[in-house]
Amino acid sequence: MFRFRIKRLAFLALVSILIGLWGQGKVQALTDDEKNNISIYQKASLSVVNVISTVITRDFFLNAIPREGSGSGSIIDARGHVLTNDHVIRDAKKLEVTLADGSKWPAALVGTDPDNDLAVIKIEAPADKLKPLPLGDSQRLQVGQKVLAIGNPFGLGLTLTTGIISSLGRNIRSEVGTMIEDLIQTDASINPGNSGGPLLNSEGEIIGINTAIVSPTGASVGIGFAIPVNTAKRIIPQLIAKGYVTYPWAGASVQPLFPELAKVLKLKVERGAMVIEVTPGGPADKAGLRGGNRQVQAGNVQLTVGGDVITQVDQHEVKDADDLIKLIRERKPGDVAVLKVLRDEQFKEVKITLQERPRTTRR
Repeated sequence: MFRFRIKRLAFLALVSILIGLWGQGKVQALTDDEKNNISIYQKASLSVVNVISTVITRDFFLNAIPREGSGSGSIIDARGHVLTNDHVIRDAKKLEVTLADGSKWPAALVGTDPDNDLAVIKIEAPADKLKPLPLGDSQRLQVGQKVLAIGNPFGLGLTLTTGIISSLGRNIRSEVGTMIEDLIQTDASINPGNSGGPLLNSEGEIIGINTAIVSPTGASVGIGFAIPVNTAKRIIPQLIAKGYVTYPWAGASVQPLFPELAKVLKLKVERGAMVIEVTPGGPADKAGLRGGNRQVQAGNVQLTVGGDVITQVDQHEVKDADDLIKLIRERKPGDVAVLKVLRDEQFKEVKITLQERPRTTRR
């Protein structure tokens, strides 16, 4: 009995100490930042989905074998449209979306934009199950700003990670080889399966679509990239209306001109975009641009040279092929661009009328 009283008195003393510490603020309640994280997760997780894509592969005997891949997406309207990455649903023969409540819904492909690695799919779910996420404004982002990522890494359920914006204006190449510009770099953990999920600000708005990581192991090492939501807002209407995005087309293949090559070719300029070939009947062909006419060896690489070197587009300097592609993409089909080119040691102006880029559809 005596020992019991001692233990009871010790327990009461401990409770008394804890109550005293709580009153003095020694035992901490949730911080404002933690409360913000919890609030955003509770609301946004209702709008983030798991996207399962089934593609058909072939074994050694050419037998069809279905293979599943997993990604994430965000519900963006009350009609059931879901925004995700193009690479999440590419070549899929079957799409299925799992909502936060665990219900599964077949999805149909609405439109894709491989150039920006974005896609829109749609599910026919009841309105009460569709909780659209608000789209924010990526134009006003700042390095150091808090961000949150929600997705389904490695096929696990909804997972929240937090971090900051590490950098802005990053450029990387998409899986189809085009340059995706002005990406958001973040240290919020992004792993396989997070692709297509939202990057959120502290208001719970989408400010980016998680798309890629830089990692030697394939897992997050604190360098992730998200497509700015303003890019998505610009192209979503086209994806929903017609299933693809219209891009201008010059009808020419180019390669970068660099100082070492310029020296070998004895050119007046050290940098620019050298035309390799022009598409017969395309805009460049109609404008009179000339492609290469001979081959030279540069180390282990054989290059086609002798074509026009484009150094400016409408007074904007062109330092390499990526500069030219960017300047052309800023225009619309039907626009006339004035190119400054070096040909036969003379500078010339060439006017080119851009056309809509030919496309192959996967709808």
